[in-house]
Amino acid sequence: MGHRDLAVDLGTANTLVYERGRGIVVREPSVVAMDAERGEVYAVGAEAHRMIGRTPATIAATRPLRHGVIADFEVTEAMLRYFLRKASHRSRWTRQRVVMCVPSGVTSVEMRAVEEACLSAGARQVALIEEPIAAAIGAGLEIAQPQGHMVVDIGGGTSEVAVLSMGEIVVEESLRIGGYDLDEAIIAYVRREHGLAIGQPTAEEIKLAIGSAGPLPEELRVEVRGRELVSGLPREVVIDSAQARDALAEPVQAIVDAVRETLDRTPPELASDILTSGILLAGGGALLHGLAERLHDETQMPTYVAASALTCVAEGAGQALEEFEVIARRQALNRPGRSRGGSRARR
Repeated sequence: MGHRDLAVDLGTANTLVYERGRGIVVREPSVVAMDAERGEVYAVGAEAHRMIGRTPATIAATRPLRHGVIADFEVTEAMLRYFLRKASHRSRWTRQRVVMCVPSGVTSVEMRAVEEACLSAGARQVALIEEPIAAAIGAGLEIAQPQGHMVVDIGGGTSEVAVLSMGEIVVEESLRIGGYDLDEAIIAYVRREHGLAIGQPTAEEIKLAIGSAGPLPEELRVEVRGRELVSGLPREVVIDSAQARDALAEPVQAIVDAVRETLDRTPPELASDILTSGILLAGGGALLHGLAERLHDETQMPTYVAASALTCVAEGAGQALEEFEVIARRQALNRPGRSRGGSRARR
């Protein structure tokens, strides 16, 4: 009695928890620091994130999700338990119903792993909602109507491209490419072109500061510190936005191609609707400089970034809590198979 249901956007990069009646109450990195000798959780979330690349040999700070799916079940369970308890601020026996967000391209086995991890972490009942649908709801789109909408959700580990109508996904394309792949592309470029080794946090800083999907009105520069491969000594180099754009060219092109391919498989009437409603960009990757303009140039479709790109998936899942029974019932009906006309997931 009196407990509020929760919605969880369990992302590769960050986890957001939405509590009914309160909004987003937890927003922390999806990172767990484990004590290797004891096999115990040392830290979770923001505290663990600060330890990445700075831990002694006995402690490992890792991300238990990879490309939007669970890579380490036990660590994910421990992380979820921490976040659910932090969100509820209630005694351990309080078990809430939880709506969990999942990428649209996950398999039934991967969906089951997410559900089991959440139940093991203390949830009473779990319903799953696909991230593009949650993003559309959080952005305020009227997806229940017989009208086409396109959503491109670029997270830390996956990029989801989906055409929605009447509350369902009609056509989808799921790529195991996200923000961390952009970071890895920058790491590889700096290593290849400058002979400098940098870590993922530094690559992310470069991406946020000067990364772009197209030419900028004014090219930017940033100083980068790392370890020189030849001498092993710390060194500093200057990288400009044109170089960062070269580094990001391949993964950005993959996302653009996925959008074009999805449009190519979209029924004509829904494609006509998208020409009016436009393409919605959500997720942290949507904030890459010039991405909306690049997609507009490539598709000739109106393209815009959601007002709350970083939180609209969690907010949409939170709004979906009002229809928890409907989501759970639909999930039960679809459990034997996940066939969807025209859909395809890249592996």
